[in-house]
Amino acid sequence: MALLPRGATPRDPPDPGGKPFPPDPLGPLGPPQGRAFQPFELTFRAFQCWLTRYRRIWRSSIWSSVLGPICYIGALGFGLGTLVDKHSNASLGGVSYLAFVAPAILASSGMNTAMGEASFPVFGSIKWNRVYIGAQASPLRPGDIFRGHLMFMIMRIAMNCAVVVLVMWAFGAIRSAWVVLAYPAAVLTGLAFAAPIAAWAVTVKVETSFNYIFRFGLIPLMLFSGTFFPLSQLPAGLRVLAYATPLWHGVALCRAFSLGTGAHDPIGMLGHVAYLVVLAAVGMWAGARTYRRRLYV
Repeated sequence: MALLPRGATPRDPPDPGGKPFPPDPLGPLGPPQGRAFQPFELTFRAFQCWLTRYRRIWRSSIWSSVLGPICYIGALGFGLGTLVDKHSNASLGGVSYLAFVAPAILASSGMNTAMGEASFPVFGSIKWNRVYIGAQASPLRPGDIFRGHLMFMIMRIAMNCAVVVLVMWAFGAIRSAWVVLAYPAAVLTGLAFAAPIAAWAVTVKVETSFNYIFRFGLIPLMLFSGTFFPLSQLPAGLRVLAYATPLWHGVALCRAFSLGTGAHDPIGMLGHVAYLVVLAAVGMWAGARTYRRRLYV
C-alpha cells in the first residue's frame, strides 16, 4: 500500500459489501479526497484544539485574569501611589504614580501570561495530558502544532491585556488616547516572551526546570525593568542590563503611549518595536526547529 504524504487523506474505502460508506452526517473531517491540507488550515486546526479545551476550563482562569489587575493597580496606584505623590513625582515626569505604574503593569501582564501559557502547558502536552502526542497521530505537522498553540497563547495574552486596559480606564490611569497603541504593544511584549519560552519548554524533560525562569527570570524582570520605579534610580551597571531586557522595551512602549509621549521620540518607539519583533521572530524560528526535533515521527 502506497504511503500518502503527511497532510493528505486517502479515499474512503468500501465496506465489506463492496459499496462506499455513506457520507458522514457531521461533515468531512479532512479536506476533499486527494487534496492535502493547506499550511494555515492545519495551524488553525491545532488552534481549534486548544480553543475547544479552553471553552471547558475558562472559568478557572477568569477570576485571576480580572482580580489580578484590579489588585495590582489598586494597591500600587492608590495605596503606594498616595505615599509617592505626597512627596515628589518629579522623577516620574510630573505624572501621578498611578499613571506611571499602570501601563507598566499592562506590559507585565503580557509577560506573565506568556510565561504561564508557554511553560507548563507546553511541557504538559508531552508529559501529562499528551495533547501533542495525540496530535502526532493526525495530519498535523510539528510546525502546525507549534503555531496553533502559539496562536492560542496570543489569544490569552490579548484577553488578559484587554482586561488590564479596562481596569486602567476604570481607575482613571489613562492620560492619552494613544493608549489604543499600548494594547498591541503589550500583546507584542507577550509574544516576544511566549515564542522563545515555548521553543525551550518543548525540550524540557523535568518540570522543576521551570522554577528557574520564574525565580530568576520573571521576578527580577518585574523588579528591575522600570515597572515600579524609573530606571534612573538604578546604578549605572544595572541600568545597562535593564535596557537589554525585553520587558523594559515593552514597559517603555506602553508607558509612552499611555502618557501620550510616544510622538516625542518616534525613533525610540520604533527601536522598542524592532527589538520585540526580532525576539518574537527568533522564538518562532527556534520553535519550529525544537518542535520538529521533539515531535517528528
